[in-house]
Amino acid sequence: MAQVLVRDLDDDTVATLKQRAKQHHRSLQSEVRAILVDAANYTPSANTTAHLRAMRAELFGDKLFPDSTPMIREDRER
Repeated sequence: MAQVLVRDLDDDTVATLKQRAKQHHRSLQSEVRAILVDAANYTPSANTTAHLRAMRAELFGDKLFPDSTPMIREDRER
């Protein structure tokens, strides 16, 4: 089996994960594994996608947002 190391998690995140693990009667490692498996296997249904599109239309209408990638790159290169 493969192993994954996650570095630089802040203390609040680890505390929240420990709390979730306790609520589910699992170890921290088992809780993180369950979260990762769920996330990796998640596929939004057509209903979920349609619902999210409707919410976006309600919030923003037809407004289009520019791609922020060039601005982020420029900021990171400073």
